[in-house]
Amino acid sequence: MKRVIEAVPNFSEGRDPDFAAAAAGCFARSGCSVLHTTSDPDHHRSVVTVVGPPAAIEEGAVRAAKLARDRIDMRAHRGLHPRVGALDVLPFVPLAGLATAEVVHIAHRVSERIGRLGVPVFHYAEASRPPGRGLGEIRRGGFEALMAQEGGVAARRRRRADVVGLESAGRVHAWAHPTAGATCVGAREVLLAWNVDVKEVGIAEARRVAATLRESGGGHPGLRALALHLPQQDRLQISMTLARPDLIDPMVVFADLEAKVQNEGGRVAGTELIGMAPDSIDDEAAAAMRIRDWSPDRMLSQRLLALDEDCC
Repeated sequence: MKRVIEAVPNFSEGRDPDFAAAAAGCFARSGCSVLHTTSDPDHHRSVVTVVGPPAAIEEGAVRAAKLARDRIDMRAHRGLHPRVGALDVLPFVPLAGLATAEVVHIAHRVSERIGRLGVPVFHYAEASRPPGRGLGEIRRGGFEALMAQEGGVAARRRRRADVVGLESAGRVHAWAHPTAGATCVGAREVLLAWNVDVKEVGIAEARRVAATLRESGGGHPGLRALALHLPQQDRLQISMTLARPDLIDPMVVFADLEAKVQNEGGRVAGTELIGMAPDSIDDEAAAAMRIRDWSPDRMLSQRLLALDEDCC
């Protein structure tokens, strides 16, 4: 049976049109298939979705980590999305022929190699010990909070990185590289990342909707939601991540969001899908959720099937 992993690296660069292509190229040159790339100038973030055998994914991830370290200076980074590093988040997802424990092992091995680039690594989700550490805990305060720890001027002591950054000159970074920050490496199941544009409401109303939708506010299990105003695009959106779209129907979440927005006097203008869609999103669901630029090849299972047919 084929062994296939998905990686979805998130980079803190969304304004350089060449960067996402260069990041995707790191994986393509390693033998991975690039399924999707997206960049956003307001979030100042690029997301690349790739699949491949474990060895190819590992090599591509390390190449991409080095690219991000060399090209992104977090000291100058200003964007809407929470972040701690140049290669901010690097999740690995088992798709075929691998158990979660094997993917955790791969995540830890990649973490050690990123650490040897001088960049500290924090583990999250199934890769953390114990499993289940959330990204919010690591990214609280952002890159600046980690640099305060690194410089010994933080008001509150925080946990060190799971893998410290070791530079060739012998310098050790326990929380953050001075320009590249830190990387969050995880192992998880397939999730759904999506942004819903809303109109005829203000940021206060959108924040109320997001607060009642997310799990921490008593809403849907496994849902993170944040209301954001995108100044460069003059858009107001509710940005969401659903951890288990196989257990929680995204259409139920969308219907709840739409009803809450309407109760605030607004309307949903459209949905942006980030990366690939899980099996719970088909043509009918995409139409109901008003996903822009939808086509069946955005479905992860369909792309995997097509890749398998191309190889045989």
